[in-house]
Amino acid sequence: MKILVACTGNSCRSQMAEGFIKTLVPSAEIFSAGVKPEKNISSYALKVMSEKDIDISGQYPKSIRKFETESFDYIITFSESAENATLNIKAKNKLFLKVEDPFDTTGTNSEILEKYRKVRDDIEGVCKKLTF
Repeated sequence: MKILVACTGNSCRSQMAEGFIKTLVPSAEIFSAGVKPEKNISSYALKVMSEKDIDISGQYPKSIRKFETESFDYIITFSESAENATLNIKAKNKLFLKVEDPFDTTGTNSEILEKYRKVRDDIEGVCKKLTF
């Protein structure tokens, strides 16, 4: 099974989803990408995923364009821009999942971490409900 998870910057939501799906479906090929990939994965995403014993530090942001000629069993998107950017990528199933983007969260370090934990938990819940 081949899965693409996409969002806007490929630094938070899609990276967390990739980590969860790799844990839930270890036999699958899982990729993540973004419409406008950031330079690095969010340090907050790295931290909150490590709290779940999932290491995503070896992953890195990639452009959706890298996958335009491939085909997938599933494409899962977390932003409208990612949904639009994947319209022409072949997939047996396409899912748009509405999960808040924590990237621009402001406040204290503790407040930002709480937002990332909420988003992480939302993504984990969604991923566990998917039937691959």
